[in-house]
Amino acid sequence: MSHGVDNRQGEQRWLLALALSAAIAGCVLRALHLFTEPLWLDEAYSAYAAGKDLHFLWHVVPSYETHPPFYYTLLHFWEAPFGDSLPALRALGLVAGLATPPALAWSASRIGRLLGVSAAQRLPLIATAFILACVSIPMVEMSREVRPYPLMILLYALATGVLATIAGQRRNGRPLGSGAFVAYLLILVLMLWLHNLGPLWAVAMGLALIAAIVGHPMRAADWLWFLGGHILVALVYLPGLLILLDQAPTWVHSTWVTFTPASLWDRLAMLYAVPGWQSLAAAVLALLGIAGLWRRGGDGRRVLAILIPLALVPTLLSIGLTIGIAPVFITRTLTPIAAPTLLLLALGAVLWSGRTAWVGLAATAMLAANMIAVDIQARSNGPMQDWYPPIHWLEQRFRPGDQILAYPNEGALPIERAIRDKGHDWPVRPIPGPMPANDPSGWHPTGSRGVVSLPQWRLHQIASEPATQAVPTIWLLRLGAKTYDPGDVFLQELSQGRRVVARWPGDPIQIVGLRKR
Repeated sequence: MSHGVDNRQGEQRWLLALALSAAIAGCVLRALHLFTEPLWLDEAYSAYAAGKDLHFLWHVVPSYETHPPFYYTLLHFWEAPFGDSLPALRALGLVAGLATPPALAWSASRIGRLLGVSAAQRLPLIATAFILACVSIPMVEMSREVRPYPLMILLYALATGVLATIAGQRRNGRPLGSGAFVAYLLILVLMLWLHNLGPLWAVAMGLALIAAIVGHPMRAADWLWFLGGHILVALVYLPGLLILLDQAPTWVHSTWVTFTPASLWDRLAMLYAVPGWQSLAAAVLALLGIAGLWRRGGDGRRVLAILIPLALVPTLLSIGLTIGIAPVFITRTLTPIAAPTLLLLALGAVLWSGRTAWVGLAATAMLAANMIAVDIQARSNGPMQDWYPPIHWLEQRFRPGDQILAYPNEGALPIERAIRDKGHDWPVRPIPGPMPANDPSGWHPTGSRGVVSLPQWRLHQIASEPATQAVPTIWLLRLGAKTYDPGDVFLQELSQGRRVVARWPGDPIQIVGLRKR
């Protein structure tokens, strides 16, 4: 017995050491260069909206944004004590990202309880889920974004444990109305309000809830909680649904998103495992997890019925909408599925004994190692859009009286942040106006009502204005020139009476200096 106790204690020490190492690695991967990399376009949208007042957030943002204004409101109140500096903006996502591995470990513990696993036997499951979450590619990447995704991942990780708790309570004959069910409803509301694809997550959570409670007697009070709770959620979300329905026609008619089936596998591999043949390790763990849960019978199959909808339904619905209505399949919008997926993989790693256990251990080690390798590679690749080199380039050329013209107008959002980060006060003029630019002569090539492409006569009018003509050197910022200025019409209009003195040749960031002759 003493020998068995020593072995168990030794195993626990190894697990704790591995978990601590993974925690350190996860913190480094999430925080490395985080406060020195500029905001890219989508993040600049977040910073711009969060800097406005509540009237703008809840009356103007819904007029041009497909996303609900709830995340921007959270960021707005986050700025109140912490400010709107680059570190302050990035800190909200980082906090959520650092909280996700413990949240997933808690969910693993709740699943272990539902399966009837002893406290000592739950430790490997908890540690494996924690380790994988620390180095998970989507979890690491999204925790670095000033976008709602790190919060959504955290909530989805918690939702899995909440659903397992509800399943355990129902098995033990407890009523549906409980703190766990209230938590489920709250997470459901938040997922709906954090993203325009919130209904996809709501469907997945609803199916998982049914899997958690089906087969247990439902009393009148239970039905009242079930129906009343979901009706309340629907009423709370109704304004968000109206925003979505209002914005959807423009998005469907002219979205920037493209979908190519050839790239689907690589994008799914990034979400569910790692790109390349190394994803076989995740496939092995998934098969072990499914088989292990199935052979445990009732509660094991119930856990499987909870995890599968959470992991697959948002992706399948997204692909279905993309094929049938309009492209909405974007990798980063589906990153919360990593949470239930990692729990299934962790179960595959620990539910078996003997030789099969060694297979699971090897697959877990291979998967974690490759996740770390991809994470490191992502950090070495630099930011999504690096605005600081163009700012440094402009420092050597920008003169008093010069002006930056951003066409389309959304380009003004990230460059203004980068200019501010570097301590400059250069004037930036969005064309045709600040976000949202509701120019009646324009159209919306990418589905956003706040960003317009203009006809030639309107661009000629802007280029001929006295205020434009008075600028000694115009620095034309073009972001997505092929989409918003096909044929370089605005560039040609501005070139009348000017000569090109410099070009920043980046892509998608293009800057052309036009000096008066």
